[in-house]
Amino acid sequence: LQSLDLANNQLRELPAALADCPRLKEANFRGNQLRDKRLEKMVNGCQTKAILEYLRAGGRGKGKAESAREEVRKKKREKQQKKDTGDGEQDEVEEVSKLLVKILHVSENPAPLVVKVSPGVKDVRAFIVCCVLKGVNLKPGNALKRFLTMQTKLHEDICEKRTVATIATHDLQLVKAPLTYSVQRPDELKIMPLGRKEIKAKDLLRQLQLEAEEQRKQKKRQNVSGLHRYLQLLDGKDNYPCLVDAEGAVISFPPITNSEKTKIRKETRDLFLEVTSDTSLQICKDVMDTLILKIAELNRSALENKEGSGSDMELDALHGPGNLHLPLVVEQVRVVDTDGNLKVLYPSKTDLATVSSLLTVIR
Repeated sequence: LQSLDLANNQLRELPAALADCPRLKEANFRGNQLRDKRLEKMVNGCQTKAILEYLRAGGRGKGKAESAREEVRKKKREKQQKKDTGDGEQDEVEEVSKLLVKILHVSENPAPLVVKVSPGVKDVRAFIVCCVLKGVNLKPGNALKRFLTMQTKLHEDICEKRTVATIATHDLQLVKAPLTYSVQRPDELKIMPLGRKEIKAKDLLRQLQLEAEEQRKQKKRQNVSGLHRYLQLLDGKDNYPCLVDAEGAVISFPPITNSEKTKIRKETRDLFLEVTSDTSLQICKDVMDTLILKIAELNRSALENKEGSGSDMELDALHGPGNLHLPLVVEQVRVVDTDGNLKVLYPSKTDLATVSSLLTVIR
């Protein structure tokens, strides 16, 4: 469905499922007396994309329609997770189930990481879930490349091309805590994007837009690749979301890019993981569950296959038979409001349930 004209009818509400029509570009709902007066104003003056985003977020009510939609999304994510694991052949499931993850609770951690959330994110990109993952090994062979490819695939699949959630991964050693999740104006937000020089967000988006136009001309087609595909996700936003470190540097600008400052390298052993969404908190958690599972799979695969130099003493030690099933350690991260009140703790007792058949969690 690409075009929908329902103007001057007797509609009282618009179904949230419209937001699941990926090709819908033109929609006319003018002249309907909608119950949601804010939505009524939007249909009279906003672009189709803004209306669909409003419906995707559930409008103000977030009632039965949103609950039903969440259920559909959950089933879709579960289906994708089963697909990613090769339809769950018995021998593969038994092997993958040996993956171990140990949770380090805040109460046991002498220096737990905390993310403070400012009130401004509520109207821009309200939801964020974070954790620390220790013990990854990206040194062997093409392990780092496979890690980055995995992240891209998750963005395409479970994150639905970043429309419902965005993943950011950082080298923990380069993250200066405490962190603040807030919003800044496009002409004030500065970031050093991956592979680029420091630039204001407004100028970065303009630069990416020009690159996208050039890409279209060269390839003589409408589709663009890379970051250029996500520019429209910020259309109409007066403020942009960002994660800021203790030194005031922006280390993440979702859904567009991370910062070069916390870039992951082959030597990285400990990760700070972040998932944001303007749709729901549960989607953030489901994506984080899957991300941890995928990293655990890659980590074990790298160790078992000994991808890389056999002369590296550190790798030989890691490849020892006793170390193949050492658990990755997931440190809980608290997300709090400006007064210090807890908003989210991940992983909680109920988290990682979506991947429990594939992961042994030591709680």
